[in-house]
Amino acid sequence: MASKSSSSIKNEDTYDALRDKGYSKEKSARIANAQANDSQSPSVKGGKASPYESWTKEELYERAQELEIDGRSRMSKSELIEALRG
Repeated sequence: MASKSSSSIKNEDTYDALRDKGYSKEKSARIANAQANDSQSPSVKGGKASPYESWTKEELYERAQELEIDGRSRMSKSELIEALRG
């Protein structure tokens, strides 16, 4: 993904707000660009899943496995959360 200063970010204010909330650069850019497009109306938040902190380590590991996150077997619960939020 291009850097923030690139012209690929269509809504800088939304991008900055999402980055301040801890969203990844890629996700922030996708949401900001989609909100800048009149034919799309994305929400800032995703589905209604519970926060990762309430998941068990096993559940986090299974999700990391689905997403093919490297090194997941050596990660602690907090490291799995960080990797999943990527």
